Formats: sequence, C-alpha cells, structure tokens
Amino acid sequence: MIMDTGYLIIAGVAALISAFVRNRMMATMKKLSQIGLSSGLSGQEVAERMLGDFNIHDVRITSTRGTLTDHYNPLNKSVNLSEWVYSPASIAAAAVSAHEVGHAVQHATSHPLLKFRSAIVPVLKFASPVAPYVIMAGLGLGMLQLAWAGVALFGISTLFAVITLPVEFDASKRALAWLEEKGITRGEETALAKKGLFWAAMTYVVAALTSLAYLLYFVSLIQGRD
Repeated sequence: MIMDTGYLIIAGVAALISAFVRNRMMATMKKLSQIGLSSGLSGQEVAERMLGDFNIHDVRITSTRGTLTDHYNPLNKSVNLSEWVYSPASIAAAAVSAHEVGHAVQHATSHPLLKFRSAIVPVLKFASPVAPYVIMAGLGLGMLQLAWAGVALFGISTLFAVITLPVEFDASKRALAWLEEKGITRGEETALAKKGLFWAAMTYVVAALTSLAYLLYFVSLIQGRD
C-alpha cells in the first residue's frame, strides 16, 4: 500500500547517497588509520587523558569487536572503542576516541539535547518498528486518523535523527578543540582528524534527511486521501 513510485524513489536515492557517504567515510578513516600520530598516544590513552582533563573518573574504557563500532554508553558510563581505535596510535584512533569521550563530557555536564535524546529512546524502540504498519493499516482500512497516528509514531524516529545531529557535531567540536589544545594532534594532523569526523557526521546527516523525506512522503500520501 505504501510502496508506490514515490516511496521507491526515496528509498533508491537514500540508498545511493548513504552508500556514497559511507564509502567516503570508510575510505577516509582507513587512510587516517594508516597515518601515525606524532604524539604517539593510542586511542585508549587519548580517551584516558581526555577523561582526566575533564575530571571524569567514573567512565570505563573498553575494547569492542568490529569496525566503527565505537560508541559511548550512557547507561553504564563506558567509552567503547573498536579494535582499530583502542590500541593504534593513529590520527583516526585519536579523532574517534576523543569524539566518543566528547559524548561522555556531554553526559557529565548534562547536555540538554543528549538528555532529551536518551529520554525518548524507550519510546523510539516501540514507535520505530510499528509506525509503517500503523500507517499501512490506516490507509488500507480508510481510517485516516489511524494513519495519522502512525505518522506521529514515525515522527519520533525523525525527531531522534534530527536531534542526533547537534549532539554529534558538538561531540566532534569538543574533541577537535581538546586534541589541538593539548597538542595531541599537531598542525595538519588536526585538519585530517577534522576531515575524518566530518565524514562520520555526514552519515548522521543522511540518516536524518532520509527520515525527514519519508515523513513528508507519508504526510503527503495521507493528505492525498482526504
């Protein structure tokens, strides 16, 4: 019911752009992972030093399997670094580890958007998988109020994706400022670290724009039934 030409166009364009951005990000990070850091600090050491400089002593640093599986977990206060970030002393490792600690700093300082994003996660887990089915049911049964309810549920996913953008940009800004101020990255290294974090951030931008495009599509689809 939903998968008409408009839906397929959005899905196709989103997939192409997403693949392009992710490939650029992966290629950039791979290149930066092969460039040694002049300060000689590993990703783990960068994270430890940044946490210490921000007087954060209740956050664990762990090594996690996979590539680009790096993340900060606010529930157990842990900075989780992938294997290619945890031990190597590369520009990519420094940039990624500092970025994740940036989220820890946000958490410690009660960053409002991070708090709000965390608060809607339980609702998101329910709303995200059921929203398309609610919209389909509403359209199929001619119950537009039900369809609009599905749009509202989908809107939570879009809101989460949009809120994520300033949170991610802020974490990168904190990371880059600290890396340069403390001399962890020097000269061109800082510019390269910024480039890597830029392409990482673009994956979130694509996700937000894709979610917004689907939301507008669903709204126009229901309005066409009025």
